[in-house]
Amino acid sequence: MTSSHLGDYLRDRRMRLDPAALGYSSERRRTPGLRREEVAQRANISPTWYTWLEQGRGGAPSAAVLDRIAHALMLTEIEREHLFLLGLGRPPQARYQGSDGVTPRLQRLLDRLDPCPAVIRTAAWDVIAWNRGATRVLMDYAALEPQQRNVLRHLFLDPRARAAQYDWDSVARAVVGSFRVEAARAGAAAAVQPLVDELCRLSPEFRALWDEQELPPSRHEAIKHIRHPVLGNFSFEYSAFAVDGRTDLSLVIYNPATPQDLQRLRELLGD
Repeated sequence: MTSSHLGDYLRDRRMRLDPAALGYSSERRRTPGLRREEVAQRANISPTWYTWLEQGRGGAPSAAVLDRIAHALMLTEIEREHLFLLGLGRPPQARYQGSDGVTPRLQRLLDRLDPCPAVIRTAAWDVIAWNRGATRVLMDYAALEPQQRNVLRHLFLDPRARAAQYDWDSVARAVVGSFRVEAARAGAAAAVQPLVDELCRLSPEFRALWDEQELPPSRHEAIKHIRHPVLGNFSFEYSAFAVDGRTDLSLVIYNPATPQDLQRLRELLGD
């Protein structure tokens, strides 16, 4: 990308803003949108510097300047990312957006995945949405307080989680490594620190794994074995996917690994 592309983008977004809605007079304006000096004022930068950026002069702006301009132009997250790609040739550093729920569209997607258990979790590994299969196979999340719907709290602090795993040590190691990477990628390192501190205090196993700073294998698919208290052993193909437009959310699907596992899952759900 060239500086002229950045200037064209800034000019286009500036001209889309409504001066009156932002407290500016709309009288005697030759063109729609804000004036350059008004954007510069909102971004707390020099009007001359902003003018140069629109004209494709002055060199590459800093990330801090682009952040202030994105705020001044009221850009969406997608528009802000595009601004950084034009100005610096890279996306901005992730900004964590804590969430306690999902859109109806995402919930409908989860429900359509039945009978396969599926959940949506945050970068802090809080489960914020689930389907019927997840309730019957993994956990009745609806019966828990929101702060207890956390994969790490369950794995390290609930004896039932240890009993449900074939190889708890390997699962725990993989989970801690993935959690570390996902939190960093989503810009959530500071947000998850209280959870890390709590688990280090309450679980010697978690503290030891966290201190190792081991990273997980570079894959998001595996076979997961679960001991169900009613139907016994299940095998699932475990896959995790990023949720479009949200670096802080992951869709996790447990697909029965064999036809026999699928049949027993349908029996469990009464299908």
